[in-house]
Amino acid sequence: MAVSYRKLWKLLIDKDMKKKDLRLSSGISTNALAKLGKNERVTTDVIDKICCALNCDVGDVMEIVEGEENMNGGHHNEH
Repeated sequence: MAVSYRKLWKLLIDKDMKKKDLRLSSGISTNALAKLGKNERVTTDVIDKICCALNCDVGDVMEIVEGEENMNGGHHNEH
């Protein structure tokens, strides 16, 4: 399973905002913004700041997707 922030980027487009605008309005670091751009995990504090700045909920900016993080190409069971 992997984290995807596609919803965040679509939301920024809808709001006519650039990534820099998001960083300035939410107060997140450039490092956190870079991690978001690479679909890497960030702290819940970063997500909270983004949601407050955009007046939205967590599910509006991120989702968990299957298969994009699987490095070995095979499926594994979690049982």
